[in-house]
Amino acid sequence: MSATTRLYYTDSTLREFAAAVVAAEPADGCVAVRLDRTAFYPTSGGQPNDTGSLGSGRVVDVVDREDGTVWHMVEAAPVPAVGETVHGQVDWPRRFDHMQQHSGQHVLSAAFAQLYAARTVGFHLGERASTIDLDRPLSPEQVVASESAANAVVWDDRVVTVRLVSAEEAARLELRKPSSRTGRVRLVEIDRCDLSACGGTHVERTGAIGIIAVSSAERFKGGTRVGFVCGERALRHVRAQREQVAGCVRLLSVTPEELVSEIKRVQTGQRDQRRVTRALEGRLVSLDAASLVAAGQPVGGATVVVSRLAGHDAGSLKAVAVEVVRRGGHVAVLTSDARPVAVVVARAHDVDLDAAALIRGLLGRWAGRGGGRPEVAQGGGFDADPDEVTALARRLLGQALE
Repeated sequence: MSATTRLYYTDSTLREFAAAVVAAEPADGCVAVRLDRTAFYPTSGGQPNDTGSLGSGRVVDVVDREDGTVWHMVEAAPVPAVGETVHGQVDWPRRFDHMQQHSGQHVLSAAFAQLYAARTVGFHLGERASTIDLDRPLSPEQVVASESAANAVVWDDRVVTVRLVSAEEAARLELRKPSSRTGRVRLVEIDRCDLSACGGTHVERTGAIGIIAVSSAERFKGGTRVGFVCGERALRHVRAQREQVAGCVRLLSVTPEELVSEIKRVQTGQRDQRRVTRALEGRLVSLDAASLVAAGQPVGGATVVVSRLAGHDAGSLKAVAVEVVRRGGHVAVLTSDARPVAVVVARAHDVDLDAAALIRGLLGRWAGRGGGRPEVAQGGGFDADPDEVTALARRLLGQALE
């Protein structure tokens, strides 16, 4: 079986071509078509596949098989006859976008290597942003310096050339990353910047990359993962950032230059408010618990507190219940005062009661969720009248303590 001739190897700007059908077969709702030659790039090397049209059908995937053949997954098309000549057209905006990102990656990776000996060990070209994985950690300042150096190469509009050499010749050249390929090796060279073995699609001059913008940088597996966007993606990224900044400016009524200091001020105020709120919540829990204990009733040797509390959620109900049963011999069954009803059951260490069993009793009456331990259990989601839930909880408690 002969390998597919890859037209994009020598001309990444080729948008249309004619080719002969070598094989065709139905596959997963599509028609899988192998041609004698193709301009469609298959997913490989961190770069996604091209899309476009082949004959009357849309190419939705391009697969590179281990035997060197390229298969096109064509949607909504009749199965072509072997030997038939078909016309292919590459989705050019998608192809050019991938060319910008991939060439930008070579330039940025070269900058990291030249300035800080940071080797690229991984590359992924995503739908919105791309990433480079480096083998060492870099500081924010080093990332910025590399970004600046890469853009200097872009704006110098240097020539990008592609050539095929033997594996032996490739081994003698100073490639950014040694190649393990055998046979003919495709080299992509950016004048006075980078020389790498690569099978991807690239621009003809670095100026076509437009701009390289680093969008993120974080520690990753002992190294650094750098997110970046090039060309029109960078423009969209700037527009999105501009809209976010404008929104923050409107909300906070400050200038863009004042955003950071204003956000710090707001955060400090929020922390102070949270401290005050926690202190007040603590006082409220203590006051509610003391009031409930004073109204407690003796049942089966325990002091029982059963109450429907207004203005409490499940978390604060639990806090009040736990505060009540810090006193020996006490049991607390507390419910919220609105649908869906939340319930908390707690008992002191010296009371023989399974709090979780009481919650299960409520779940047997109404749909909801809940569980816990014998000491403390809670349930919620009861779509019932709060008074009904409280009344049933009181009866179940009385039965358990008798």
